[in-house]
Amino acid sequence: MPESEDRPEGRPETPAPLDDNASKAAAAARVANQTKWVDLQVQQAIQRGEFDNLPGAGRPIKNLDRDHDPDWWVKQLIEREQIVLLPRSVQLRKDDAELDDLLDTQTTEDGARRIIEEFNERVIAARYGAPEGPPLITMPRDVDATLEAWRERRAARVEAAKNVRREQTPRRRRWWRR
Repeated sequence: MPESEDRPEGRPETPAPLDDNASKAAAAARVANQTKWVDLQVQQAIQRGEFDNLPGAGRPIKNLDRDHDPDWWVKQLIEREQIVLLPRSVQLRKDDAELDDLLDTQTTEDGARRIIEEFNERVIAARYGAPEGPPLITMPRDVDATLEAWRERRAARVEAAKNVRREQTPRRRRWWRR
């Protein structure tokens, strides 16, 4: 192929830009041919046997007889992941019961204070929000009193850990007592 100055070597020829009507007609032709192409791909896969012996073959499709539910995927996610959705008042009661255990996992007072303040914010927001579910009986925690109880539990845990370490380490004999 002879080289020309209009088209340098190695560079493909770019098609001329289409006007708006021509591009719409080309898009419509692609859409019309796309269904034919998909049908052809499915027929070729059937001939190759790619749909033979699939898992679940011969069994009815699950939930096919149910009415259409727009939230079907959310319900299946909740069922599959075993997510429990509680009303806010019940969830806050549960969080209140587990708050001391959660605080005991914290190693710093700032972390414990942050958890208590976040819990109190959720309780106050629930009190001022629209009621949903059972009545809200959970009260905000007193930050200073809760932190004092956390400090006492932490000191008791530290002391117990020291006692365990003392009991587990054997006493070494000094060189002058041999």
